[in-house]
Amino acid sequence: MLCFIKNTGIFDKNLIMNTKLTLTLEKEVIQTAKEYAKEQGISLSQIVENYFKLITVSKRDNKPEVLPSKVQKLRGIIKVDEDFDYKKTLTQELSNI
Repeated sequence: MLCFIKNTGIFDKNLIMNTKLTLTLEKEVIQTAKEYAKEQGISLSQIVENYFKLITVSKRDNKPEVLPSKVQKLRGIIKVDEDFDYKKTLTQELSNI
């Protein structure tokens, strides 16, 4: 895989930087991903970013104080069973791509 990264600037008040990433992938994979993204109403960038977040979740530290205030207000309002495995559910959903 070949990657090029270019800094494109700040996109929000939390100083999170948007960065351009160029990937070299099989043509069929790209076409299928574009079709999936269109069906889901999301961009390929969002799919790639969400996947990267999924596989790096243990390396990132999501402290409540760095989350936007709207997100902080939503934390804890959804109740799930104690044995609910969100990683398993997310992996299953992502594998249906």
